[in-house]
Amino acid sequence: MRESFNAFRSSLWFAAAIFCWASSAMAEIAIPMAYLRQEIQAPPVLSNLDPIPEDRGIAGAQVALADTKTTGSFMGHDYSLAIASVEPGGDFLGAARAALATSKILFVDAQPQDILAVADLPEAKDALLFNVASGASQLRDVDCRINVLHTMAEDTMRSDALMQVLRARRWTRTVLIVGPKPEDQVFAERLRASAQKFGVEILASKNWTFNTDLRRAAGRELPLFTQDFPDHDVLLIADEANDFGRYVQDNTWLPRPIAGSDGLHGEGWAPVLEQWGAVQLQNRFEKTAGREMGSRDYAAWIALRTIGEAVTRTNSADPVTLRKFILSRDFALDGFKGRSLSYRDWDGQLRQPMPVVNARALVELAPLEGYLHQNNEMDTLGLDRPESGCTAFGG
Repeated sequence: MRESFNAFRSSLWFAAAIFCWASSAMAEIAIPMAYLRQEIQAPPVLSNLDPIPEDRGIAGAQVALADTKTTGSFMGHDYSLAIASVEPGGDFLGAARAALATSKILFVDAQPQDILAVADLPEAKDALLFNVASGASQLRDVDCRINVLHTMAEDTMRSDALMQVLRARRWTRTVLIVGPKPEDQVFAERLRASAQKFGVEILASKNWTFNTDLRRAAGRELPLFTQDFPDHDVLLIADEANDFGRYVQDNTWLPRPIAGSDGLHGEGWAPVLEQWGAVQLQNRFEKTAGREMGSRDYAAWIALRTIGEAVTRTNSADPVTLRKFILSRDFALDGFKGRSLSYRDWDGQLRQPMPVVNARALVELAPLEGYLHQNNEMDTLGLDRPESGCTAFGG
């Protein structure tokens, strides 16, 4: 009896020792991350109705951190997030080097040229960077980098999603107003390319030249400005600065829908998205941030959740290991969009359905039924493998 008791006690001590060892080993996995933001001086616009939140993007990462730490606490994974926000004109690359000294996982909120500058730092060679701010197609094309993944939806994904909807509704005769800012010009080119891709005709285009106060003059000036457009189904607007688009609706010569940068538009995320469990995420975000979730918030949220999923599945915090798994066919992530999300292995872009919305409702979720692809229907949105000039990924 005594020998049996001693054997039982020894087995308990052995089990306890194994548990303590395992717990200790699990707790050794720390995942330090950093959110690096380059602040910009916003240009003046005609309306102040949509101020840019000070925590745009950062709030999404913080909500994701709370979500991820819950799972991590059971796995022995210790997630942390440092935030560095650089004032306009500040030393952004210096801040990047400081962040990379403590973490090799960065969420970069900056303009394309700044994202590329960080990616090209020697300190970032074996790091894993997420572009959570820029939809510029060049970053998924000839200027792609092997150490950069993209959770912000590509601008071409937005325009492709919109054109799929217009084509499905047979609203194929359009005209276009292009704003004066460089980003307006770029998005106009995206609209033109997507229109050609999906068989939507742009009959005419005009450059926006007004410098008057449209809050007082829109009802008088805009009918004249749009009067000489040929008959059309939809009026497209390229106004990425959110400057004048709000004044076009209901002030045109012909009573037509507005789409593009205003009116009906494609987005990575929108507050009106409530299906597929999205309302749960919306509520968590609003409770934390005190405002609605936007596309940049979602891009940051899904980037950090990507890390959480990859660490859980690989039990590793090594950026190279994580990147390899994220780009593999084994990776899948729930993004509250009705489908599992994955990354394109030729340019690092997150595949994601695109909500096409108006100000008050979800209209469609692209890709629409009938738009087929040989590998993944979500690759009908944005630069497909044959269209991309990215060679860094070996695709």
